Amino acid sequence: MNKKQVRAGGLTSQRQGPVLVVWLDGGPQGVMGLAMAEALAELVAEVEADPEVKAVVLTGTHPGRFIGHADVQWLQEGGTTIPSIARGMTSAVAHAAAGVRRMPLVAPIAAFTPLGGAMQLDELHATFMRMNRCGVLFIAALNGSALGLGSELAQACDVRLMADGDFFIGQPEVLLGIPPGGGGTQRLTRLVGAHRALMMMLEGRPAAPARALEIGLVDEVVAPDQLIERALALAQYLGARPREAIRAIKRAVYVGGSMSLEDGLHVERTEFMSALSGGTSQSLMLEYMDRTAREGDLPLYEPAIFAEALQGGRFPMNSTRGGK
Repeated sequence: MNKKQVRAGGLTSQRQGPVLVVWLDGGPQGVMGLAMAEALAELVAEVEADPEVKAVVLTGTHPGRFIGHADVQWLQEGGTTIPSIARGMTSAVAHAAAGVRRMPLVAPIAAFTPLGGAMQLDELHATFMRMNRCGVLFIAALNGSALGLGSELAQACDVRLMADGDFFIGQPEVLLGIPPGGGGTQRLTRLVGAHRALMMMLEGRPAAPARALEIGLVDEVVAPDQLIERALALAQYLGARPREAIRAIKRAVYVGGSMSLEDGLHVERTEFMSALSGGTSQSLMLEYMDRTAREGDLPLYEPAIFAEALQGGRFPMNSTRGGK
């Protein structure tokens, strides 16, 4: 087990086998500001490039909060940089910010212009989308409450475990005169359904752990003292699946799942063909074919073999054949 590594932006991490556990320290109030958002972007890029990392567990350091919400001063000051213009023109600013952010020579200068706040928001959305598109699993271990951006960070993860207790999760932004801005209008809608998400965001009332579980906002409610242990076990279990297949499934679901059926099927075909030609899938399918020929029946219809495949994350290989 590696020692804890202190990172910029209030992040501390520790490798536990193929899992990276990351503690989010938002200070005495448990909030996320620009520094943490930038550090999270760097972390995602790092784990994407490291084939040894199979899963990331995110949890908070505040005794009652995962991430309380965004640093309101960060939002308020960002709002002062946005010109007071019609909504149609604001859309143009958002598009311009996205384009400029991708220009290495221009972006540092533009950060000090009225495009700066829009560029920060675009970067945050890009970080969350990278989490959704990569082959690393992200598990939110909500050690406490998560409002606003804290809830949106959890929604950007693939799995959400929430500690049982007097905690809550949701989008109260309307009470400050703004809509969710970190993806909540889109991801919450996909998790709990359009009308339920609409009503939650219009009222601004969060959900307690049991209610969040009931509506599908979180996947499990866990005793607080078992939260990290359960998150690690789930990370190791799901992370044992081939990384190429995980990446393909996540992209097809997160990107294709919100498209028309025709366009979504195109995304699926693209990801399927990409994974199908990989060395891991080819080795596993050849082994499956060999075993079918030897035993005269489909191996996944044998309960013991299926159980072994589920536990190991892939079809069990014969010692004479490889596969990563």
